[in-house]
Amino acid sequence: MLRIEDLGRRPYAEVLELQRDLRRRRLAGDLAEDVLLLVEHPPVVTMGRGTRPSSLPIPPAGLERRGVEVFEVERGGDVTFHGPGQLVGYPILDLREHRQDLHWYLRSLEDVLIQALGGMDIEAGRNPGRTGVWTSGRKIASIGVHVKQWVTLHGFALNVTNDLDPFDLIVPCGIPQVVMTSVAEELLRADSESLMTEARARVVAAFGNVFGLTAEPRPGLPSST
Repeated sequence: MLRIEDLGRRPYAEVLELQRDLRRRRLAGDLAEDVLLLVEHPPVVTMGRGTRPSSLPIPPAGLERRGVEVFEVERGGDVTFHGPGQLVGYPILDLREHRQDLHWYLRSLEDVLIQALGGMDIEAGRNPGRTGVWTSGRKIASIGVHVKQWVTLHGFALNVTNDLDPFDLIVPCGIPQVVMTSVAEELLRADSESLMTEARARVVAAFGNVFGLTAEPRPGLPSST
């Protein structure tokens, strides 16, 4: 069973603490199910463990003056941007019940996004040597994860209808000259609400398919406090 929790739009710090709490509970055996959190964030830049100084040409204080929060987090990968219109997914999975293989997990997340985009008539795939999902040489989804005792944290970000200009504030994923794109850009569609609704549904269906789980949306995750 995969428990789906659609959080709407929430601040990054709030959802980061929720992820950490859910992982603690999964490790302790107090949470029996895998969980997929789906969320949109206000503008925020996150720096993974692989972030290089050159990936952040504007210092954190300068980004914050532009209304963009900045967080250093434990996930792998370099720097990335989250904003409204981007579908962010945080799987809290116990890989001991799937496969204890980080490479397999990363490739599986890519498979989820490739399948979901294919269902929306976007031909997407991998870029050899790089994590994430691409279409026609442009990057449409980023992935960065952390695993502790085989329980996962962090996840993926799929550009759906978000403004792509803020990516110019950073070097996305530390890749110079990378061109970012979105579902809306690729399909030349402006119906933001319906695109996001479809993207959520496609991602949930693909996630269940790739990981062999039955998705079950439930309102309100029980708090541990």
